[in-house]
Amino acid sequence: MAEAKLHRYRSHTCGALRKSDVGATVRLSGWVHRVRDHGGVLFIDLRDHYGLTQVVADPDSPAFKVAETLRSEWVVRIDGKVRNRPEGTTNAELPTGEIELYATEIEVLSAAKELPVPVFGEPDYPEDLRLQYRFLDLRRETLHGIIMKRLEITRSIRRRMHESGFNEFPTPILTASSPEGARDFLVPSRIHSGKFYALPQAPQQYKQLLMVSGFDRYFQIAPCFRDEDPRADRLPGEFYQLDVEMSFVEQEDIFSTMEPVITGLFEEFAGGKPVTQGWPRIPYDTAIAKYGSDKPDLRNPIEMADVTEHFRGSGFKVFAGMIEKDPKARIWAIPAPTGGSRAFCDRMNSWAQGEGQLGLGYIFWRDGEEAGAGPIAKNIGPERAVAIKNQLALKDGDAVFFVGGNPANFYKFAGAARDRVGHELKLIDEDRFALAWIVDFPFYEWNEEDKKIDFSHNPFSMPKGGREALEAAETSGRDALLALKANQYDIVCNGYEIASGSVRNHVPETMVKAFEITGLSKADVEARFGGLYRAFQYGAPPHGGMAAGIERIVMLLTGGKTVREVALFPMNQQAADLLMGAPSEASPKQLRELSIRVVPQEKKA
Repeated sequence: MAEAKLHRYRSHTCGALRKSDVGATVRLSGWVHRVRDHGGVLFIDLRDHYGLTQVVADPDSPAFKVAETLRSEWVVRIDGKVRNRPEGTTNAELPTGEIELYATEIEVLSAAKELPVPVFGEPDYPEDLRLQYRFLDLRRETLHGIIMKRLEITRSIRRRMHESGFNEFPTPILTASSPEGARDFLVPSRIHSGKFYALPQAPQQYKQLLMVSGFDRYFQIAPCFRDEDPRADRLPGEFYQLDVEMSFVEQEDIFSTMEPVITGLFEEFAGGKPVTQGWPRIPYDTAIAKYGSDKPDLRNPIEMADVTEHFRGSGFKVFAGMIEKDPKARIWAIPAPTGGSRAFCDRMNSWAQGEGQLGLGYIFWRDGEEAGAGPIAKNIGPERAVAIKNQLALKDGDAVFFVGGNPANFYKFAGAARDRVGHELKLIDEDRFALAWIVDFPFYEWNEEDKKIDFSHNPFSMPKGGREALEAAETSGRDALLALKANQYDIVCNGYEIASGSVRNHVPETMVKAFEITGLSKADVEARFGGLYRAFQYGAPPHGGMAAGIERIVMLLTGGKTVREVALFPMNQQAADLLMGAPSEASPKQLRELSIRVVPQEKKA
């Protein structure tokens, strides 16, 4: 009986062969991962998307002469016979580790030049070089695995959202400018000379319009575009988010729907690490006061405390004078369990100076030294030092650091100090995912540059108490407006904000009032948000939702350090695509068609 004709390139993938295939004649194609010469016998690791197979060519093999020419990353086709690996040479970590392919024919499909970045192993090469040759970097096992894990995670998200009764709706990419808190990417219109589209910072208005259209439960793995400065936890230019909206809901309905989705997702990909069950709900003001951040890392057990009264009228004149002069002044304490040594306290003080601070005051307790040690302890006396120790439940061998002034000016530094203490003293449980809701965000904030009230976050959120609360706060003045809370919430995990959302302001009059307080008129609202504003005139259901950052979630679940690691073709930290050479100049012809002239920026003196 005639032997079955093999496919032109492969009968199997490089991850498919097993002990049951021994004796079969097969054809594989892939990349030469590496070549090893063991006393004249060549061992070729052949790699493709699915795995790796060991190929053997000895001087008796008709393929040996070609095998001697092979170099890393050449693309080849190899025919051969599957055989057992010799006893003692099996590789239990490799799915194909019990077999090898004895090569009978090798065809070079594509030779490779000398590599600018290596593919074998995990070399520490400059990031810009790796991004320029991202197609090579993506061949590395770790990065290839991260990208495939990302696909698994997004598949799981889609499945979970469908199971929760949501439908995936695509929304437009070319749209109008929207106030999401960052600069828009503008797209000039050739047909409408002098006018511009904007790439969506988020599908915010469209998903709300879908609720007005009666679709009830929307989700999308949505691309978002924001022209903002790059950060380690945010991709420049574009990123993806799990975008969600629901009709006829209050905040509690959104929590009870989305918490199981996110918890289940983390449990599925956590690799056995514990995931928070029944997330705590932490008011924004409490998060700032306890952790110095609205995205606290709850794996760190340190909670800050207000110790202002222990310093009022004390001998430590810096803090005592501050409290006396400024009614907003507070003294916050940052406990440091096990940090009770002068060496550690001096190290933290030096770190604070490196952060642009004058220093970081402290008290530490050695064994049997109830009154504490350090300059602050001497100045306030033993009674106050003991009171602070008792309030914070500190023990001998512990320390505490102090930050003073108006909390609005120092809370971020205090939060950074809390994080630093936690890391330095190894108090953080690295092997778990600590999730929480942060709730009751401020509705407004003060814009010091323009001397005006601005929205704190999403301008489409419903203020707590609705229009009545807005009008009452407006009558009472600036402080009352800044104290107003929004039906707004974030999801945080291990020190990252991974999602943000709100119950929306769906009442036209309330929407106008909220914008009027920031200085925009009803006419401005109609001009800027006409689609949404008009839609609300024709029966809008109460609705709310959220958006979760896909890259941040994948980064956390794969143990990455930056979101650039989990994106296929990211820009670098200067928002440049080194692989494709973007952004680039447009040709004179393109500019003429768009009625655009480029005006060079004046050089700063």
